Formats: sequence, C-alpha cells, structure tokens
Amino acid sequence: MGVAHYDWTEYYDIVSNGLEGDIAFYTELALQSGGAVLDLACGTGRMSIPLALKGVEVVGVDSSEKMLEKARAKAEMACVSDKLQFMHGDMRTFELNRTFPLVIIPYRSFLHLLSVKDQMAALRQVRKHLTDDGLLGLNVFVPTIKHLYEQDEKSSTRGIYTIPGSDDRLVVWDYTRYDHFQQIAEIIRQYERTDRDGVVVQRVVTPFHIRYIFPAEMHHLLRLAGFSVVGRYGDFAKGAFGPESSELILVAKKR
Repeated sequence: MGVAHYDWTEYYDIVSNGLEGDIAFYTELALQSGGAVLDLACGTGRMSIPLALKGVEVVGVDSSEKMLEKARAKAEMACVSDKLQFMHGDMRTFELNRTFPLVIIPYRSFLHLLSVKDQMAALRQVRKHLTDDGLLGLNVFVPTIKHLYEQDEKSSTRGIYTIPGSDDRLVVWDYTRYDHFQQIAEIIRQYERTDRDGVVVQRVVTPFHIRYIFPAEMHHLLRLAGFSVVGRYGDFAKGAFGPESSELILVAKKR
C-alpha cells in the first residue's frame, strides 16, 4: 500500500523539521566531544549539516538512498561537503572500521527499530563505534496511555504547510493503528498537495512503523548493551525529566 515513506524527501523536509532546541542540544554535545560525530539515521542531513557548519566532522548513515541523495545535495549547497560523509547503511549492521567520541540518534529515529533484538543489535553497533569514553545521545517521545488510547484507529491532521517556491499547500494526515502487544504503531501518512484554489493536485499515501518505548525500558536497554546514563532531560534546554515530560533525552556513556 502506498510508497516508501522516506522516498518523498521534499515532503519529508517540509513536515519533519525537528523539535524545539534539538539542533542546539546536539551541537553542544558535538563541540564538547571535540572530535568527529556519527549521525545515525541522518535522513536528509537536518542535524549533520548544522554540525558541519560549526566545523565538526560528521559521518551520516541512513538506510534510504533517496534521503542520502538529498542530504549530499543540501551539503553541497551549504558548502560543507568537505566536512561531511554520507553513507548507506543499516543501524543494526553498519561497519565503519573507526570510532567516534560521539554517536547521535536524533529525532526519535531509534523508534524505527521494531523489536528488542533490533534495538540491542543497533546499540551494540553503536558501542563498537565509540571511543573508550565515548557518548551516545538520543531522544524518543514518551508514550502515554491516554494518547495511545485516543489515537488508536483514528485519523488526525498532522499539519498544513506552505511549499517553498510554490503557491501550493501541503495538508498532512496520519492514520494510526497500534499493536500494543508488540508496542508497534502503524502510521499511514497521507500527503495532499492543493493548489491556490484548494484543488488537490497530488495525493501520496506512505505507510511506516515505529516501536514506542517507555522510559524505564530505554534505561534497561542501554544498561544491557553496556552503557550507563550520564544525562537525562525532559527537554532540549536540559530541563529535568519528570511526569509531565513528553520527550526523553538521554546521554549515555560506554561502560
């Protein structure tokens, strides 16, 4: 049904513009690490390119060739291609034969791992690619029972966006269906492109899956994979993580 979600890089970039303060947070981590950064599930370079603009050497890995094509083009436009290397690879199996003082998995990309086996495989690969005192930084949303119940088998508007260089608008809908036994959300995203008269000129349906993770579970996964958590925040301004937090931001050290 539909097409590969991450093949629609133009629409992806319009809709997926990150979380408040996330680029500043990961940039600070990168500058403190003092070396090259591995950006896993780098997508079209939303995080990699700002890091490179700060003078950081970045290796970006993603499983979508279309995303990487767009990332390389954006890096060239930003004149940072010399600081960046984009590589095709799977979070669970990538092999770069080098280590980094910092690995990041921003923008909830860890949730694309759909089983504990996959999550552990990815964390083991991360650990293998870290220097002895290297850090892992990542963030995931905090699932709440209320939202899991309210969103199940419902359609909701993700947003209405202007399309750069065009009078057209993009209306985005998400239909979500949950398998709570596996903790998997199937999201069927529909992009509707409308012209200035409100006529739909293109409709694209793109399904994808994520596995939601509860905070305690994330801590256990990291510990099992040989990490200890050294920073835990509820927002990218480093506010304390608490009962009202909607995001879990973790910095973990290789043990």
